[in-house]
Amino acid sequence: MNWLETTVAPFSRLGVVTSRKVGPAVVRNRARRLLREVFRKHQQALPRPVDLVLVARPSIAGWRLPEIEREYLTVLRRNALLARDP
Repeated sequence: MNWLETTVAPFSRLGVVTSRKVGPAVVRNRARRLLREVFRKHQQALPRPVDLVLVARPSIAGWRLPEIEREYLTVLRRNALLARDP
């Protein structure tokens, strides 16, 4: 995850990067959908507007939503980006 506080938008924005190393198109699209869903579920927990860029690694190919959500929240906590714990 890469992030930067934004002054351009009054809300947080998300960008997702998936390379071909993640897998075929179906796998890449699923990874993007799951990452967007996790961001959507927890965007209200961000204390201030940020621009997030999530980079999908090849290991995400077999993960399910709860695993991705747990990892996402761990990274947010590590970077002090959570206003409250969900």
